[in-house]
Formats: sequence, structure tokens, C-alpha cells
Amino acid sequence: MYFQSAHVDTFARDNLPPTDGQPEFLLSGFDYPERLNAGVELCDRLVANGFGERIALAGNGRRRTYHELTEWTNRLANVLVDDLGVIPGQRVLIRSANNPAMVACWIAATKVGAVVVNTMPMLRAKELSQVIDKAEISLALCDTRLLEELMDSQSQSQFLKRVVGFDGTANHDAELDRLALGKPATFDAVDTAADDVALLGFTSGTTGSPKATMHFHRDLLIIADGYAQEVLQVTPDDIFVGSPPLAFTFGLGGLAIFPLRFGATAVLLEHASPPNMMEIIREYQATVVFTAPTAYRAMLSAPSSRTDLSSLRIAVSAGETLPAPIYHDWIKQTGVPILDGIGATEMLHIFISNRLDDHRPNCTGKPVTGYQARIVDNAMGDVPCGTVGRLAVRGPTGCRYLADKRQRNYVADGWNITGDAFYQDEEGYFHFAARNDDMIISAGYNIAGPEVESALLAHPAVKECAVIGAPHQERGQIVEAFVVLNDGFEEDDACRQTLQDFVKQTIAPYKYPRSIRFIDTLPKTSTGKVQRFRLNQAYYADSGLPGVNIPASK
Repeated sequence: MYFQSAHVDTFARDNLPPTDGQPEFLLSGFDYPERLNAGVELCDRLVANGFGERIALAGNGRRRTYHELTEWTNRLANVLVDDLGVIPGQRVLIRSANNPAMVACWIAATKVGAVVVNTMPMLRAKELSQVIDKAEISLALCDTRLLEELMDSQSQSQFLKRVVGFDGTANHDAELDRLALGKPATFDAVDTAADDVALLGFTSGTTGSPKATMHFHRDLLIIADGYAQEVLQVTPDDIFVGSPPLAFTFGLGGLAIFPLRFGATAVLLEHASPPNMMEIIREYQATVVFTAPTAYRAMLSAPSSRTDLSSLRIAVSAGETLPAPIYHDWIKQTGVPILDGIGATEMLHIFISNRLDDHRPNCTGKPVTGYQARIVDNAMGDVPCGTVGRLAVRGPTGCRYLADKRQRNYVADGWNITGDAFYQDEEGYFHFAARNDDMIISAGYNIAGPEVESALLAHPAVKECAVIGAPHQERGQIVEAFVVLNDGFEEDDACRQTLQDFVKQTIAPYKYPRSIRFIDTLPKTSTGKVQRFRLNQAYYADSGLPGVNIPASK
């Protein structure tokens, strides 16, 4: 039973999965009032609680206090309502790199009761169009440096009516910023329900067709009041840095929600890449860093790897499993605990994790307080300790896909089936084995092979292709394409480069195939289906990667 919604535009609530198709939600210990606006709780509430003069956001050469952030977001909220006509429940897309202006836009849109869709700068027009059409987005706020692809999407969209630019630098000289100058610094936030949808987090499925995960106002606070409070033990003195995009729920939690919930500081830098992360930690005296395992490997080998990290108290690793060598090398070189954990866009953030006083290599840890986890077979029966099976989890957050039949693939008997193969040892610790779908996880990015195949097949040189995840020492996996060329095209390095460049221009560049093999024919079944597993067997049988068989019910 839902609370009375504040949404005038009822699209989000109308497209929630049926309640009998949703997971069971375990909300004990997360007792929020019926009326709740996450934008207020992460901003105005901190001022009311005496944190007004503390630094909330740092980046682009400026530091903004909680008082300044509150006034900034209130001015933007007034623009959204008075000038842009945003109504509660309307979807608003935000396109930007990691910077304070993006966070300000997100908080402002949340205050006015909009449903926010954060997107990465790397997305191309085709991918943006899929998001816009799926969520029926009518308004987009975009860093003016990233307008081109979005404008291309708008020209093809029946939904996107207006794109408004903002200045992601420190200058604040764009349409949205100029409109905000004359607005009041106060705003009466929309009295949203705790279970009104506040955020749509998009994730690619194995088909490449985007899925939108729906998260309530209360969910945004749950991940802070659960994982961040219990595992990270955040205090107002903490300073957060990291590299994951704010458009990923991993980044939004780690670099915005967690620090802002507890009066800490979020450092948001567009140039926060692994090679310079060590220097960023030193410069900003960061205490918490968020990134993926491959980034930690790069940080350890960077020229600045011997820099002073005395301020750092915790490193968080997620996005892919943390290999034992990186775990050991990081602790040996830095002396700082590195905590592996697993989260999912569907669950919003990390739900199983190591702890500061209990962490070990090749181990994902134990469930965060409020969550339960099991290892099950195909019939949802429990498997013995030490047996690899499907990871099932439930807790205060869970999967709600926006109008998507794939909801029934993710939820079974009230449990979220994450698509990961795990085993649990006799001490209760969970250990990752492999993905049990065909997603490719490369340097923390989830990449759907069929989407890359579709991009390749659009090139006239490509007759057929199949994409797999090939093992890679530094990135975990890389996208590898097996390509059958049409007549008249040469199997050479020039052709490889042409195809790689073509994919980069068609979909987000990080998805391009770093390896391309030319072959005469693809392995297929008698009915013509490509057998990608045979490519893995033929080329990587001796890779040392775990082979996973999900046990069936007996």
C-alpha cells in the first residue's frame, strides 16, 4: 500500500511493477515519516542541524558550504517551477560530468518533486534517445559543453521538448544559471511521499535494451543510513573522492548521498582518473575513496603512488570483484583498508560488504544490516555451503523496473536474483564466482555484448559478429569481437581500427571492442544461434577463470 503521492504527473507510479511482482522489502529499522523529500534531507536539513558553514561540495576551484548549497539549489528549484514549468512527477534528465553543478541540479530537481535521470557524458545520441523514450522525458538540463549529442536526440524525440544549458565550470554563465540569479534563495520543497519515485537509474541488460530502475525518496536515505553509517562509519569530518560517474548509482551514493547525509564533504572533479587519484587524495586530504579494482591497480602503478596518504582511512572497491593481488598490494603499499563489496543498480547500492575490522582477500563479506542473502539453485532451493549458486538478496531496497517484463527475471519468491554466481562459506562469508549472464564487466563498467554487436553490424564491412568478454590482467575483462567480413574488405589492422572507431562513434566509447579477431565462420547451433561459449572455450580454455555451473533443483 503506497502513501498519497505528491506527483501530479503520475507516470512513475503508474509504471511501477505490480506489487506481487516486486521483492519483499525489509524496512524494519528504517522508520521514515510518510512525507519525505530527499533533496531537503541532503541539503536544508544539514543547515537546520547546524552544519551550514561546513563545506558540502568542492570542485572547479571552489568550495561551497551547506548554506551556500541550500541557497543555490533553492534558486534553481524556483527556476524549474517558475520558468520551466516542472511539475511533481515529471522526469528531468541531467547530463554532465562529475562537478558541483550537476549535484546542485539533481538536488534542485528532487526538491521540486521531479523524477531525476542522471546520464553520463559518454553516452551518444542513440543511447540518450533510448533513455528519453523509455522514461518519456520532456526536460533536460545539460552542461553546455555536452549539448551536441543531446540536441541530436531532441531532434528525433517526440518527448523531449526543451533542453536548458548550465555551466558546469565555476563561471556559472549559461541559461539556467542566469535565470537563477534573480530568484529567491528560499523554496518550499514539494511535500513528496517517502515512497514517491525520486530517481530512475538506467542499466543495460544483456540485450542492450536499457532498463530503468525506480528508487523512492526513502531509498536514497536508506543506503546512507544503512551501508554508509554501518560500514563506512561516516562522520562530518570525512572528505570523499572517487572516479565513478554520478550517473551510476555507485557514484551517486559514494560521491554525493553519503557525504551530504552526514554533513561531510564531497570532492567532485571532472579529471578524477586513476593516474592522478593519489595526488587528489593528498591535495584534498581525503578520508574515503570510491573506485573500481582496476583503478586501484592503476593508482598503485602511477608516478604519484608513493604520495602521502596519511589522511585516508578507507578505500571502497565495487563494480567488479576485487582480486587478491590488488587487495594485498594496496594494503602493503598504503596501509589503508580496502573493502570489497557488491551492489547493483536495481538495489541502488552496496548490500554485501567487508568491514573495517573484518576484511579479507577473495571475499565479498557479509550482508549489510537490513539485508539478507542466500545462495540458491534454479528452483530457489538453498545449496550447501561451498557450492556455487545464484545470489538471492532482499532488504530495504530492491528491484523495481519501469514498465519492463524483465522484472520477473530479477525477482523470484520475493528475492532479488542479481545475476551473480556466489558461494557462501561455513563462517557465513560470501564469495564471488562469476557473472551468470552474458554481461561483460570491464574496469567496472557493465557492457552488453549484443549492443556492441549491433553497432558493429551497422558497418558495411561486417557480415556477422559475436562479442564476448575476454580475460584481461588489468581490466578484468575486455570486449572482444569475432568478425566475419563481407567480400571486398581486408582482414588487417586498418580494418580493425576502422571498426573500433565506428563503434566509438555509435555508442559510448568505453564499450568499443579492444580486441577484434577475424574469422571465417561463427560457431552456431543447427537453428542458427551463435554459440558464444564455444568462442570462450576455443580461445580461453586455459585462462584460469572459474567455470560456473548453476546447480539445478534435485
